[in-house]
Amino acid sequence: MLHLRLIVPPDRTLEAVRLIESTVGTTHLVVLPGAARDPAGDLVLCDVAREAGDELLQELRALRIDQDGSIAVENIDLSLSARAEAAEREAPGEPADAVIWEQLAGATHEESTLSLTYGAFMILATMIAACGVVLDNAILIVGAMAVGPEFGPLAGICTAIVQRAPKLAARSLIALVVGFAAAIAATTVFSLGMDALDLFSKAQLDADRPNTRFIWQPDPFSFVVALLAGAAGTLS
Repeated sequence: MLHLRLIVPPDRTLEAVRLIESTVGTTHLVVLPGAARDPAGDLVLCDVAREAGDELLQELRALRIDQDGSIAVENIDLSLSARAEAAEREAPGEPADAVIWEQLAGATHEESTLSLTYGAFMILATMIAACGVVLDNAILIVGAMAVGPEFGPLAGICTAIVQRAPKLAARSLIALVVGFAAAIAATTVFSLGMDALDLFSKAQLDADRPNTRFIWQPDPFSFVVALLAGAAGTLS
């Protein structure tokens, strides 16, 4: 379930309430006339099943409540209410399959923005991956995958395509291109330093590497695995 807290201009409160009441999967509706001070308006509270949340949010935005008032959404971790259980049963679909696009866009906006922290994690992940390839250590490769922040911009691009949001797509693409360029340059310098310290050697690079060959020498199977993993990550 989702909890909605709305600050609604008084001239649109009746319309917003009718909209909530007509949406299948809503419950616990509370209206407090004149309770809001900044911005001024009526406070409207309700709970809605996740499956019905995205449609309701779109219709509330059509009333320009987000422009002249406020729409806040919170996840409800626990709701002890027979009415809430009935509302979830009435809502079409399953909660696990529901997508709140506004919430997803907000999350990808933060994760797909080029920043110093993003760049630092990208560089560190690439350096760890370089060590993993040279040492033929799959654990280091997995560690680099966990540290790397590149999935945020990839999810941002996917969200932008579905939502037709060119600004989000451009910001995500810039984060990917600049992040990888900086990481490649920094890892090149790092590798030269490791070579100067005799920690990386030509013998290591020429040796057989059964654990990381799919990265060192990618083939069509590597592409298939990457595609499947990317689809699973985006779905999650």
